[in-house]
Amino acid sequence: MSKTSLFLRSLCFGIVQVVFTPIWACVCFLTIWLPFPLRYYIATRWNVITIWFAKIICGIDYQIIGKENLPNVPSILLSKHQSAWETIFLISVAPKPLSFVLKKELLYIPFFGWALALMRNIPIDRSQGVSAIRQLVRKGSQRLKDGQWVVIFPEGTRTAVGKKGKYLNGGSRLAMESGAPVVPIALNAGECWPRNSFIKKPGMITVSIGKAISPKGRTADELMKEVESWIESEMHRISPDIYPPNES
Repeated sequence: MSKTSLFLRSLCFGIVQVVFTPIWACVCFLTIWLPFPLRYYIATRWNVITIWFAKIICGIDYQIIGKENLPNVPSILLSKHQSAWETIFLISVAPKPLSFVLKKELLYIPFFGWALALMRNIPIDRSQGVSAIRQLVRKGSQRLKDGQWVVIFPEGTRTAVGKKGKYLNGGSRLAMESGAPVVPIALNAGECWPRNSFIKKPGMITVSIGKAISPKGRTADELMKEVESWIESEMHRISPDIYPPNES
């Protein structure tokens, strides 16, 4: 596909999002009086529709491996983070409402951030260090008790395709405190929706869901090391041309 075609398709997608997002945010504001499950369902149609737009406009499709590994109890999803795509997509995977651990600055984005604030997510200030981790554990434990699932990107920020960030143990510490299982997720969304890039590329994104891991009998560091090992090994399998076999 030519660069011009990629640009025009990406531009069309961007225009659709600029128009669609404020409209849907206004719809979300009108549902603030509704019970949370219904409010959540309505708000997350934005995610479902955006993934559909990405498919029909930009040619970004996806396949899921291991969906049967999702447990039937509130869990902590620990996912690879390459792109904005997975932050939109994961809501359509989990069988229960999700609560994302996210940078509090995202709440200040007009319309999009305001809608996020209605969804019982967990905003944290990373500059607070240990205090931010304590807040994550406290609020995350409450979300899990309320029946929500918690999503954490252990690398903290989007990593370039083929690279690995430093895995932080906030998610494993939440698991130790709450007793909830963790579910590792590997994905290669950055190959189609690169970080910090306007251009979207057509292709098939693979989302691989690993088996749930119990925190029992492990330390927080041991648990996160096991998650890291599975995710990075799986990245070599789903993107063998990008992740050299001799790396881990």
